[in-house]
Amino acid sequence: MSAHPVRFGAIALVTALALCMFPAPAAVHAADAAPPVERGQRVFSAGHSFHMCVPRILGEMAEAAGIEGHEQVGTQSLGGSRCIQHWDVPDERNKVKPALATGKIDVLTLSPIYLPDEGIERLARLAVEHNPQVRVTVQEFWLPFDVYDTGYQRKRPAPPDRNTHTAEELRAMHAEYFKSMDEHVAALNEQLGRKTVFVVPAGQAVIALREDIIAGKAPGLVTQDALFRDAIGHPTPPLQALVAYCHFAVIYRRSPVGLPMPSVLVKAGRDEWDERLNRRLQEIAWEAALEHPHSGVSKRDAAKSAAWVQKKLELHLAVHRLYAAVCAVLHVASAELLTTGSR
Repeated sequence: MSAHPVRFGAIALVTALALCMFPAPAAVHAADAAPPVERGQRVFSAGHSFHMCVPRILGEMAEAAGIEGHEQVGTQSLGGSRCIQHWDVPDERNKVKPALATGKIDVLTLSPIYLPDEGIERLARLAVEHNPQVRVTVQEFWLPFDVYDTGYQRKRPAPPDRNTHTAEELRAMHAEYFKSMDEHVAALNEQLGRKTVFVVPAGQAVIALREDIIAGKAPGLVTQDALFRDAIGHPTPPLQALVAYCHFAVIYRRSPVGLPMPSVLVKAGRDEWDERLNRRLQEIAWEAALEHPHSGVSKRDAAKSAAWVQKKLELHLAVHRLYAAVCAVLHVASAELLTTGSR
């Protein structure tokens, strides 16, 4: 008898056994491990330069997480902008209003500066009018120039020496801003009659990362200045990744821990910005989302997310084992075919 059917029968047998032994991809989404937000979200982003690095990175993270249907519908970028400036863009150039009017936006991401900012309410009301289930996220920022100064755009503060700040000083200087954000979002949700507006706690996460740096516990980061490109505080790749992880955690209500390094870190070409740093950024973002009262993420979500991540890891391991088994059988079959053909 020819060896061909024997060997290929063995391949089929190994494949069938492996598929029976390990869960299929659909099993990852079983009810007991389903992530809090299962469907890919249609996102529109309107904001300033501390925020507009997020859309591309967020899409990459959603794809890496196996989320189907995530779509960045559009963006509207205005440097140094308040949300009301996005509302006031003339109709012929306004991108955010017509996008919301379609009723097809699941998440609107905004990035105000200091509060109050009536643009948040106007945009939120327009979004809810056309999609009652829409969510509006508001990104906390880290203080420009490392100082609480609501007039910094009128008179530029002196360049900061960020490396001199202690963890206590960072918390103290941000306290008033964080308080105003919490109060503003709580009031908006009360006016809207439901929880529509959520906080992306990027500012809290940045402080946590800076505390790690101060304590010498941040992989690949030695100074606080390493997070910022300039005096005002535009983010370098590690900070861009951190902010995007914060958005991922709030929008999908699942932990980013375990996702591969985003291209923004890989392409930076810095050996010290490795998987250890990537994981720490993920942990900080998830912890910030869990701790913030207006993020929409709960401890229950943390348990579900942990189960979901475990299932994903089991699936990946199963796929690798299956691949190795099939390759081994193919190798044996190929050797047998060569031997048979030489006779």
